[in-house]
Formats: sequence, C-alpha cells, structure tokens
Amino acid sequence: MQLFIMRHGDAIMSAPSDAQRPLSEQGKVEANLMGKWLHGLDVDIEQVLVSPYLRAQQTSTCLLSQLDCQPNVKTLDMITPSGSATEVHDYLDGLCSTNQYQNLLIVTHMPLVSYLVAELTYDYQAPIFQTAAIAEINYDTKSMKGQLVRLISPLDLC
Repeated sequence: MQLFIMRHGDAIMSAPSDAQRPLSEQGKVEANLMGKWLHGLDVDIEQVLVSPYLRAQQTSTCLLSQLDCQPNVKTLDMITPSGSATEVHDYLDGLCSTNQYQNLLIVTHMPLVSYLVAELTYDYQAPIFQTAAIAEINYDTKSMKGQLVRLISPLDLC
C-alpha cells in the first residue's frame, strides 16, 4: 500500500485561533502544485484523512482539484498539530486491515507529520517538512511498518 503524508500549505499567521488560520495565496499555489505532482504519478487516491483545521481542509481541497480520482474524504480530529502519532498509527492499522485501500493520503500539520513518518517507518527518522511537502511510504499492512520512498516539497518541483 502507498501512504502519502502531507503537511498543509503555507498559512496566514493572524486568525482568531490556530484552527481557523486559512491558506495564504502561496499555500494555495503549493497545494495545487503538489496535486499536479500526484496526478503525474498516476496514483488513484482512495481515502483522504484530513485535519479539521481550516488550512488542512483547504490544502486537501486544492490538491484534490488536480486529481482525476474521487476519494472518500474523512475529517479526523486526532490529526491536529498536537495529535499522537501512536494513536494515528493504531487507527491506520485498523483502517488498513480491511485491505480496501491501495493509496491513502493524510493531510495534517507539523510536528505530527514528522512524528508519523518516524512512527510508520522502519528507520524511525522524523524528517522536517516544508509547507505542502508530501512523504511517500511503501507501507506493509502485515508488519504495520513501511519504507520512506521520498519526501517531496513544492520547492523540489520548481
């Protein structure tokens, strides 16, 4: 199974609360660019798990507008910036045990994206994500661990 973990695009700093921070214009461009990159991989994303925070929701919408697939999108309260990578790993393992997904995307925040990569891979490395960066993991649903294939950011595509 291919697991894609994405940090939201660049967001405006001022908002009534952290959860309500919207994407900046740059963030929208980043998310669209990463959607075009995923489209170029010819990946059929079947399931998207997205943080309830506005900037993650907007990132997901921008990215998905660039794809030909129509994935199931689920807002998941546990994938906010302070979420637990261990809890998310447990949730993913339950979701993946059905073997109904080949390609799954998670749109969330720092530091959770870094902790998730460490939690879900064999080498336990926690990379730093630029805004709108995507980590691709070859995830083995039997061992419930995977191999980090690559970490791509919008800057890598320019």
